[in-house]
Amino acid sequence: MSAAHWAGPLQGVRVLDFTRVLAGPAAALALADLGAEVWKVEPPGTGDDTRLFPPFREDVSHYFLSVNRGKKSIVIDLKTEAGVALAKDLAARCDILIENYRPGVTDRLGLGYEALSAINPRLIYCAISGFGMTGPLRDRPSFDIVLQAMSGALSVNGEAGGAPTKLGLPLGDLVGGVNGPIGILAALYERSVTGRGRLIDVSLLDGMFGMLGYLAQLAFFTGKDPQPQGSQHPNLVPYGTFPARDGSIIIACLTNGFWARICNALGMPEFTSDPRFDTLERRHDNRSEVNELIATVTRTKTVQELVDVLVEHEVPHAPILGIQEALSQPQAVARQMVVETDHEVLGRIPIVNRPIKFPGDDQPMPAAPPVLGQHTDEILRDVLGLTPEQIDQLRNTKVVA
Repeated sequence: MSAAHWAGPLQGVRVLDFTRVLAGPAAALALADLGAEVWKVEPPGTGDDTRLFPPFREDVSHYFLSVNRGKKSIVIDLKTEAGVALAKDLAARCDILIENYRPGVTDRLGLGYEALSAINPRLIYCAISGFGMTGPLRDRPSFDIVLQAMSGALSVNGEAGGAPTKLGLPLGDLVGGVNGPIGILAALYERSVTGRGRLIDVSLLDGMFGMLGYLAQLAFFTGKDPQPQGSQHPNLVPYGTFPARDGSIIIACLTNGFWARICNALGMPEFTSDPRFDTLERRHDNRSEVNELIATVTRTKTVQELVDVLVEHEVPHAPILGIQEALSQPQAVARQMVVETDHEVLGRIPIVNRPIKFPGDDQPMPAAPPVLGQHTDEILRDVLGLTPEQIDQLRNTKVVA
């Protein structure tokens, strides 16, 4: 197909999306970004819970807009037998199903993996939940802050000596948007070999454990829990926020080579070989002296002056940007990370663009997040082949909306 009609590498892949709020929708969003056709099944009345999360513009929630671009909305009442039958018919025509109910809910609806794989053995079924399908906590509800706390991630976030604080990004939920697609894409490859789909069990708590990275290994090595360090690194010094005359700047030193560059950039080359600071370990042991040494210089300069000199000496650094400034900076503009699309109610709106690029092939502009039930008739007609009269009957009996 021509580039103008190329949806992405997953073009032709169909996804049945039984998710709501954030973890599941983020996973389905990743597949939509990659070109899959995602059918978001929503309950009648309010739809996805996040459609009710303020603030609003023309009764449209900012939250819903953030993780549902490129999807199609179909409203089906899964509490009715006819609604479940419709969902099964759609699952029979899909490659992937994603759900983020508590374990066991879809089984009780008749839409669990065993029931649907009997209809469609090629179906890849991804179940995302707070604690996974096994273990003593499997039936407990979870939210982002709960997962941050139980994974240990919250315990290392905050200023040194202060109370731990929640991460600003809802990583406890968003990790489902990372691990879910990884598992799905692996299973999609496996299916190309075996011809069969499989069940994928994604636990958000497991995902947060995986995100601990070197902090977990540090605890294993030392037998001690890492503590909050603010913007600083537990082992690398200097690494963190430093004051400027008109704000703050991040400076990060990963190796001794960077230490020499920092010293030269800030006009203090004599400290490159100072025996108190000339190794990673010595700088760690003398953290407060190193930080004050750098701060003495940085607080006399503006952020832009520091940026200029740190760029010149190739020192890893960054001004601390607000969201609006971050999304309008030249790098974001060059990468087209904010684009405009046409929303059914709001008209032309800005949205964050797909984060993965495919050089040589241009995907079309992402479709705006759908209004509730926007594609119900389209999917019933074009996918299931229902007549207008049959669709009207389903609507009159409140099976669809």
